[in-house]
Amino acid sequence: MDQNSNGDDRQACCCEKAGEKSPAGMINRIEIVVGEIPQASTKLTLGDKIGSWKARWGINRMNYKINPGLYCVGDADNTSPVLVTANYKMSFDRLRKELSGINAWILVLDTKGINVWCAAGKGTFGTDELVSKILMTNLSKIVSHKTLILPQLGAPGISAHEVQKRSGFKVVFGPVRASDLKDFLKAGMKATSEMRQVKFTLYDRLVLTPIELVGTLKVSLMIFGVLFILNLFNANFFGLVDFYGYIGALLIGCVLVPLLLPWIPGNAFAWKGWLMGMLWAIGINVINGWPFYPEYGLVRALAYMLILPPISAFYAMNFTGASTYTSLSGVLKEMKTAVPAIIISTALGGILIILSSLIPSI
Repeated sequence: MDQNSNGDDRQACCCEKAGEKSPAGMINRIEIVVGEIPQASTKLTLGDKIGSWKARWGINRMNYKINPGLYCVGDADNTSPVLVTANYKMSFDRLRKELSGINAWILVLDTKGINVWCAAGKGTFGTDELVSKILMTNLSKIVSHKTLILPQLGAPGISAHEVQKRSGFKVVFGPVRASDLKDFLKAGMKATSEMRQVKFTLYDRLVLTPIELVGTLKVSLMIFGVLFILNLFNANFFGLVDFYGYIGALLIGCVLVPLLLPWIPGNAFAWKGWLMGMLWAIGINVINGWPFYPEYGLVRALAYMLILPPISAFYAMNFTGASTYTSLSGVLKEMKTAVPAIIISTALGGILIILSSLIPSI
């Protein structure tokens, strides 16, 4: 830590490099007791909204972050509340947007551009990082109180008593949703049961589906590439039915299962995906004339029943990482059972597809 000749700490709180422009969303830079820090706007610009949209679709997602450190909102002073968040820009934007009309400090942890909930599970939104930022920003010299407000979803990564022991600051877990912060602060930092409830609404699930779709693109291109090569040897191997059958199974696993999550029977995501995929496989066969005027043989019909449900199951299982319905132990247990079943079923279906292509009469 740099000190000037009279012993006053002069470390800048925002951790920006000298001469670096303030990041998007900053309206000013203010001078406080320990140095100059950026003042955050509570209004999101068109650029902020476009940036969030791009991140939802996986465009520059891993670099959508801000500098960790301390930020000011409004005319914060030594009595203003200190709220803690991740340096994933969408998390930061959601927080500052809800602080309109409030004077506050925002302490941003270095979570490597990961949101609070995921970072808490990975350990980057954790006790060590929080204590480090408290000390680095000289927070005890900026505020006269000793209270930090953390998002409830960050609780798995934080040991409150350890933070207080090492920094002197008390941890108070705020509401799940940033939109409840104003009411939370007005109530003297008391959360209602409603504020503590983790909701995972249809809209919450819908906005997560684009990144799931983008994640399948690379795998899908590889699959289509292999099938194209096989078609060079046998023109009957991969056709239109196979194409829309696969696309349908993919959309079921990545979009339909997340949207219908609470209403599909069963607990395991893989099971939910398999069930919806089986309905789709039956639908594919019915569309193509089964059981009365089939356009292809029984072997290919069985192949679809073995291949399409596992595809939906696999992609649906990927959504466990975005859902509030699961735990790490539950995910590991599900994968231990589901992954071998998916591999075996897909392999058997692939064998039948090859047989039906080589021997069209069966």
